Amino acid sequence: MNTAPNEIAGRLRIVLVGTQHPGNIGSAARAIKTMGLSRLVLVAPEKAPNAESYALAAGADDVLGAAETHASLADAVADCHFVLGCTARSRRVALDELMPAEAAARAVARATEGGEVALVFGRERTGLDNDELQLCHAAVHIPANPEYSSLNLAMAVQVLSYELRLALLGLGGRAHTVMPTTVEATPGAPADPPASHAQLEGFFGQLGDVLDLIDFHKGRVPESAMRKLRRLFLRADLDEREVRLLRGILADVERTARLGPKTV
Repeated sequence: MNTAPNEIAGRLRIVLVGTQHPGNIGSAARAIKTMGLSRLVLVAPEKAPNAESYALAAGADDVLGAAETHASLADAVADCHFVLGCTARSRRVALDELMPAEAAARAVARATEGGEVALVFGRERTGLDNDELQLCHAAVHIPANPEYSSLNLAMAVQVLSYELRLALLGLGGRAHTVMPTTVEATPGAPADPPASHAQLEGFFGQLGDVLDLIDFHKGRVPESAMRKLRRLFLRADLDEREVRLLRGILADVERTARLGPKTV
């Protein structure tokens, strides 16, 4: 059964983090509406949308008016199953880097399966910080001229929205047949939905607590190991049942560690 492109587009959201200039919010709304998208999400903007925002939206008032606002990126993507962070350069956080066309194809493929998808853009001057990139499954890099790579926020949104548009128009073709994002279920068995971002964050929080409890880090800085473990489990593309299984194992480890005798 084919899913209508408009329905799939409804599962794609553009998230702007810490936007500093209200005009850029309006320009972003215009950029996504021209490409058939409608979901704009704001995370802790320095200034709320204002008259300048609506002027630069140039008729995309419906997109701008319906924009959700959240206090944190974690809240904004809590129900998402696939999160892409748009970044201009490599950071200390190791993420798979995708070109815009591949990122859009994967995003549309995941949305076609019924998952909620977010493309996240950072602040105009500093982009996404490392903690925010930790919440992403992969990074998207626009290969701009290295001698002059200064892309305005709305321009970057336009580039990715255009690639999403191409992927949506290509349903049934190359966009739809891009590498599968979930493990194929056993024939006759019901498929479990992919774990949401909030479910994964709950698992990562429990994992960190258990590793601290069993003194896994042995005095070393825990952040490095946790970054690597996050990448490992995000690549595994866990479903809800797998997350419940892993959390059950962690709960047993925690009970054993608290009840068992300490070794000298």
